[in-house]
Amino acid sequence: MNRYYEYRHVIGFEETNLVGNVYYANYVRWQGQCREMFLLEHAPTILDDLLGSLRLFTLSTDCEFLGELAPFNELSVRMRVTDLTQSQIGFTFDYVHIRAGVEDLVARGSQRIACMRYDNGHITPARVPESLRSAAEGFLAPALLPAAGQSNRGGRA
Repeated sequence: MNRYYEYRHVIGFEETNLVGNVYYANYVRWQGQCREMFLLEHAPTILDDLLGSLRLFTLSTDCEFLGELAPFNELSVRMRVTDLTQSQIGFTFDYVHIRAGVEDLVARGSQRIACMRYDNGHITPARVPESLRSAAEGFLAPALLPAAGQSNRGGRA
């Protein structure tokens, strides 16, 4: 079983500069799109909570480039959960160029989010909602999978 969530994308001209290189900002944008589609497909009930008081704050994001992408390249952004605490989730992203059945890793990224609540003008840390926690646990990186009989519900805030 694949332990990653996959978001597919075809590179457009508007995502590149004059010489055809993809702008850095698009890699970060694709992380966000991947995360949003993951929520839509695997934790749709959280969308109502996001319309209420829940906020998902991006604390950090990065990207390391290993290869080039160009217009009309097919891209697979593969997201894994690398850290799941009471109020935060860490993700990694592999950017894979797919061409004629051959896969080429062209970039790696990471992102960390925190769950917060906005009530009466105040923002406070919040627990990861159960629907999101359950969905995220399905995509834990292999090294983080709990041993048989162990729970993965603890951790630092």
